[in-house]
Amino acid sequence: MTVTASTPAIEVTNLRKTYNRAFRKTGNIALRGMDLSVPRGSAFGLIGPNGAGKTTFIKSILGIVQPTEGTVRVLGGSPEDPRIRARIGYLPERLHLPGSWTPTAFLATVGRLKGLPPDAAGHLSLLERVGLADAVGRKIGGYSKGMRQRLGLAAALIGKPDLLVLDEPTDGIDPMGRMEVRRILQEEVQRGTTLFLNSHLLAETERVCDRVAILADGRVVREGKLEDLVRGESRWVARFAPGVSVEALGSAGFVPARADGVFHVEAPDATVLNAALDRARAAGALLVELRRDGMDLEAVLLGTVSAQAMRAAEVAA
Repeated sequence: MTVTASTPAIEVTNLRKTYNRAFRKTGNIALRGMDLSVPRGSAFGLIGPNGAGKTTFIKSILGIVQPTEGTVRVLGGSPEDPRIRARIGYLPERLHLPGSWTPTAFLATVGRLKGLPPDAAGHLSLLERVGLADAVGRKIGGYSKGMRQRLGLAAALIGKPDLLVLDEPTDGIDPMGRMEVRRILQEEVQRGTTLFLNSHLLAETERVCDRVAILADGRVVREGKLEDLVRGESRWVARFAPGVSVEALGSAGFVPARADGVFHVEAPDATVLNAALDRARAAGALLVELRRDGMDLEAVLLGTVSAQAMRAAEVAA
């Protein structure tokens, strides 16, 4: 089975999961009718507060958890199909590695589980790629947490997977190591791999992903291109050359933001924005810089989750 350009790498519809609890009539609802489509070849980030259902979703698309309701398609097929699973690279959040093994023995076992032929040279190359070339002969039990994460990433890359599912891939890795991991992930996306990333390090998600979904209370409450999510809807940042008074620019609709000639202006469309700029120029202003007043991903997450909570409270009332 092949994945065409129009086939999503991951597609879930009305995905619901309830965990039954012993001696209780009601279960714990983790997913509440989740819909999500991850385009092939994208770098996709899933973010949300603790308890939003992110881990349950990942386990669902990997065939580890059986949904209570809904459909799951991964790489055009079922996540329970061994042929599909062999095309997925997975790095779990809680990585348990055999301490008495060497990294090469571990990678060889992962390769066999995927049904791949022995490839000792390829495994050594992977260890070098993730920064473990100097630790090949050491037992995994002597590895630091960051080294274990690197080894887990190498295991996920075995067989050049079509889909990489990474749960907190840079956990325990130092800042320089995170740069190396980002480079590897970007190389994989350029190769055509679909990247699905779950991380509480939102700055890492911003640097790696081009699309993001926000999960809250078991539902996708916002999804789209990263650039669309973080940019301001109607506020712009303008910087003017010295020489025009704050009062003159204020009359044109510009509000001072900093002392170095940076102003904010509210403009819901291009007509309003250009009218404000025309008034500023008529007052003698020389525009140096103009950009949307964007937010970082943390602000987008907090704002979205807060709005969702308010709507839920209104419905409950």
